[in-house]
Amino acid sequence: IASCLVGSEMCIRDSPNVALLFYWDCCERQIRLEGQVKKIDPLISDDYFAARPRISQIGAWASEQSKSMNKREEFLKKIEDFKKKYPDKKILPRPKHWSGWCLNPLTIEFWLGDKYRIHERLKYTKDSNNLKKEILYP
Repeated sequence: IASCLVGSEMCIRDSPNVALLFYWDCCERQIRLEGQVKKIDPLISDDYFAARPRISQIGAWASEQSKSMNKREEFLKKIEDFKKKYPDKKILPRPKHWSGWCLNPLTIEFWLGDKYRIHERLKYTKDSNNLKKEILYP
């Protein structure tokens, strides 16, 4: 889980239980993960940020992620301003608000769509160091 959770950091720190859902309509497949997240080590975030393309780094500085903006031109101007602020292409620090999260999944469910809603569902649950496998009704 990357910077997409930045705006929710306080809430996640207070209650780190999360669910993620990945759905592929084209092939009627879905994966759902539930578990707890924790913020990753800042050095790992630094390394990942440094490996991103420069324009993505600039975009991270310029974006007030998920906040409303009046015009896209505001964002584009901020991008240009940060390009001027950091003209050295090799030195661009990671913004303090930009970080990553690591999910420790406790359950993983696979869903396969089928005709007439006769779907297949397979769920794995982590219990201590073991995985419990269940076949679920649709």
